[in-house]
Amino acid sequence: MPGSVGIVKAEYVTFFDPLPLESGAILAPVTIAYETYGRLNREKSNAILICHALSGDAHVAGYHEEAGRPGWWDGVVGPGKAFDTDRYFIVCSNVIGGCSGSTGPASVNPGTGQPYGTTFPVITIRDIVQAQRRLVGNLGIERLFAVVGGSMGGMQALQWAVSYPNDLCKVIVIAATARSSPQQIAFNEVGRRAIMADPAWLAGNYLLTEPPVRGLALARMIGHITYLSDGAMHDRFGRNLQNRESIGYGFATEFQVESYLHHQGDSFTRRFDANSYLYITRAIDYFDLAVNGSLAAGFAGVKASFLVVSVSSDWLYPPYQSEEIVDALAANGVNVEYCEIRSNYGHDAFLLESGQLNYLIGKFLDNLRVRDVMETGIPTIGEQASIHDAARVMIEDGVNHLPVLAGTGKLAGIVTSWDIARAVACGYRHLDEIMTRSIVTALPDEPVSKAARQMEERAISALPVVDGDDRLIGLISSEAISTLIGRCA
Repeated sequence: MPGSVGIVKAEYVTFFDPLPLESGAILAPVTIAYETYGRLNREKSNAILICHALSGDAHVAGYHEEAGRPGWWDGVVGPGKAFDTDRYFIVCSNVIGGCSGSTGPASVNPGTGQPYGTTFPVITIRDIVQAQRRLVGNLGIERLFAVVGGSMGGMQALQWAVSYPNDLCKVIVIAATARSSPQQIAFNEVGRRAIMADPAWLAGNYLLTEPPVRGLALARMIGHITYLSDGAMHDRFGRNLQNRESIGYGFATEFQVESYLHHQGDSFTRRFDANSYLYITRAIDYFDLAVNGSLAAGFAGVKASFLVVSVSSDWLYPPYQSEEIVDALAANGVNVEYCEIRSNYGHDAFLLESGQLNYLIGKFLDNLRVRDVMETGIPTIGEQASIHDAARVMIEDGVNHLPVLAGTGKLAGIVTSWDIARAVACGYRHLDEIMTRSIVTALPDEPVSKAARQMEERAISALPVVDGDDRLIGLISSEAISTLIGRCA
């Protein structure tokens, strides 16, 4: 399977500490199903969290042994693709409230021994993101390189940037909104009422073996109409009849588009829980990042850089909503790029336009700053230390570059393992005899390409990163650059 991550499997983690929800309710324990692809680098700086949409799950790429269908975003996740698993460590989890392994309405309530059903607490996008953050921390990741999502996944990415501004470098939002519109809420409500009107729903207390399939199928059919564009329906179905040569003047399925919607509804009921549909659509309804009606105020604390992508034919999350996000971010001085992709697929383009997305996302992820790849918390040594002290720190911490700090805390110089070897060969005794004081440094907001060029021109393998007061805040190495982004131009 060229370009594929291959055979993958779901993993699970359970947190027993209570998860406080925005409603004031408490959820415990919380199990999260997730999948990972690629390898986490030594600095744990190459992790990307992909967030799924309403009907998605953790299976974003590759194949499960028991199913031949690839993950829902397999076109952009894998070796050589935008989310290159040879460079990045990709994480995707099933949202809480879902039905694909994470705790949701179909899970067993430990207090009763029965499925939660509608006793499951109402959740929000903020609650979903809070649970994801626990998963990310459990994986040993303190700061994500990027958080990405389309549709409801884009809402989660926005919430990450607002709730945890110091925990991520980049955000990619595709075909999404920062606050659900009345029309979006209306479509969700019709879908919910279709489920609740099914006699088999039983106020949410149905047996999992006898779910309200008719109501859920109808909800999916309603929702699926909003995912397509008028042009896409014309191109794909037109007014073509299904398995007949003339209209029958009745109410049986006659048009291809009708048959398609019936298929979408029926297949959805085999993999999704009706109560999960209620809870997740409600979370979408509640989503609103504005503060006192102002999106600019809602984004006031955001620090990440953004790529916002809309779809020209998307009438569920139309381009003007993406433009509102861009304007609000720009009002706060946030680094943001915007693109409207041309597509006839409607909202579903975020799943189908792999070519355009691979180009846009790949270009954005490669536009790195030094702070995105630098290593922090590195060992240092004072000016008064001995050569023996420097050698011992290098050996104990497994480093080849050791910044030397003055008594004021400012960077005074740097010592390398080559300098230690030279000291032994030449019989030097004092650190001042071997350390380099005239050093090239990098600033955190400089392009990585500039740092890489400086290292190449001077034949050095690392640069100390300093702030505006010349205080050391990290180190960027050629190894970290090559691991994450390959050769910089």
